[in-house]
Amino acid sequence: MPAKTPAPVTLTGRHVRLEPLTRHHLSDLFAAGGNDDAVWQWQGGPTPRTEAELGEKLDTILDNEAYVAFAVILLESGRAIGWTTYLDISPIDERLEIGWTWYGSAYWRSAVNTESKLLLLTHAFEDLGMGRVQWKTDHMNQRSQNAIARLGARPEGVLRRHRLRPDGTWRDSVYFSMLKDEWPEAKQRLGERLERG
Repeated sequence: MPAKTPAPVTLTGRHVRLEPLTRHHLSDLFAAGGNDDAVWQWQGGPTPRTEAELGEKLDTILDNEAYVAFAVILLESGRAIGWTTYLDISPIDERLEIGWTWYGSAYWRSAVNTESKLLLLTHAFEDLGMGRVQWKTDHMNQRSQNAIARLGARPEGVLRRHRLRPDGTWRDSVYFSMLKDEWPEAKQRLGERLERG
């Protein structure tokens, strides 16, 4: 029996809540990460300099029926500080990808990414019945590669000349994955990391 197809859902932890992404989140999102070159360097496309430009990026996600997108809400403030998505979803193959993720730079190396991924992975493996979760990132984005590896994901290889960047250069994509039998150990480590703060 195949895994379940993800649907919009709210996932709540101690630090963040993931809720279905909507245009309602736009002002908070721009305040958190708009006009910040560091946030958008690897996101594919120019840095959004205005709320309207960020709205165009948000609409690209909302208009794609193949994505299940979440706003990342910081519980302390109740404000959206980034977004993340399930994509490349194949229930018959029991797999999906976590991607199109960003957070305002003020929240990097905090509990935000760890707990967001813990919520997404728990939902994917335990509620939806996925057997594989994957990530991909630019081969030059070492910060992202390090963050993915810290989750317990394993590097799988590189797709060379995979995507054309907005500046006309070619991106190689580094792939990582986690399988359902690797999830219990990863879940324990992520929980322990959150406990340590």
